[in-house]
Amino acid sequence: MTTALAELAGALLAGQRRALAKAITLAESTRPEHEQQIQHLLTLLQGRAGPSIRVGLTGVPGVGKSTFIEALGVLLAEHGHRVAVLAVDPSSARTGGSIMGDKTRMPQLTVHPNAFIRPSPSGGTLGGVARRTRETTLLCEAAGYDVILVETVGVGQSETHVAGMTDLFVLLTLPNAGDELQGIKRGIMELADICVVNKADTAPRAAIRAQTELRTALTLLTPHDALWRPVALKASAVTGEGIPELWKKVQEYISQVDIAAKRHQQTAGWFDELLREAAWREFRERTGPPRMQEVRRAVQAGDLTAVQGVEKLLSREAAQV
Repeated sequence: MTTALAELAGALLAGQRRALAKAITLAESTRPEHEQQIQHLLTLLQGRAGPSIRVGLTGVPGVGKSTFIEALGVLLAEHGHRVAVLAVDPSSARTGGSIMGDKTRMPQLTVHPNAFIRPSPSGGTLGGVARRTRETTLLCEAAGYDVILVETVGVGQSETHVAGMTDLFVLLTLPNAGDELQGIKRGIMELADICVVNKADTAPRAAIRAQTELRTALTLLTPHDALWRPVALKASAVTGEGIPELWKKVQEYISQVDIAAKRHQQTAGWFDELLREAAWREFRERTGPPRMQEVRRAVQAGDLTAVQGVEKLLSREAAQV
C-alpha cells in the first residue's frame, strides 16, 4: 500500500487528472483505512505544491454562482492559469450524493484542458463546504492547479467556514438587492473581501443602485482585515462585464495581505477543529450510547438540568481515566 500511495503521489505531482480524481475520492471516503491512507498521501505531498490562490464564493440562491465561476474560470484558463473548481452541492437525503451537478452548468470550463471541476456533496456538513474540502484543496495544489475556486452551497447561517480555508471570500448578490440585501446574514457581509452584483446586464440601473448600497453597507461594518477595505463591484457572467476587474481586485488583495500568515492561522484553526471532532468521537466511544441515552432521558424528563447531565457524563469519564 505504501508503494501504491507513493505512485499516486508521483502521478499527482505530474499533474495527472485521473490521479487527482482518485485521490479526492480517497479523501472523501469515510472508511477508517482510507482516512489513514489519505493522511499518509498528504504527508508525502507536504511542501511540494506550487503557489496558489484560494478563492471562496458564495451567494443567495439564484444569483448564478456556477455561471459566474465558469466565466471567471474560462478567463483564467485562457490566460494560462490551471483552475480547479470545488463545487459543493447539497447532499441527497437518500443517497448522500450531490444533487445539483455543477459540471452540467459549466459546459465550457468542464472541457477546458486547464480546468478541473469536482462536485462534492456537503454530506450535511455545516459551513457550506464538504467534509474534506481542505484536503481536496491541498491535493489540487499538489497537482499543479494555481487557482482554487470553492463554491459553497449558498448563503445561510453556517456559510462562514469557507472563509476559514480560502485566501479571500467573494459574496455574490443580485441587482434588485433591496430585500435580498436584508436577507444576507451580517456575518457573511463582515467576512466578505469582495462583493459582486452579478447579472448586472439584466437591470443596469438596479445593479448600479445595488452596488452603491453595498458600498454603503460595507463602510458601516468593521473591517475584518486591517490591510484591506472590502470593495463592491458589478458584473455579468453572461456578457463578461466586470469579470477582468474582479480578477484585478483579487490580485490587489493578494499583493496587500500576508497570505502565508493567514494560512498559518487557518491551519491552526483546522487543527483545533479536528481535535474537537476527535475528542468528541473518543468520548462517545468510551461513554457508550446506552449511558448517553440514559442521561439524555433524565435531562428530557427534567430530573437533571442540561448542565448537570453534561457534568454527570464528564465526571464518570474522568473517573474511568
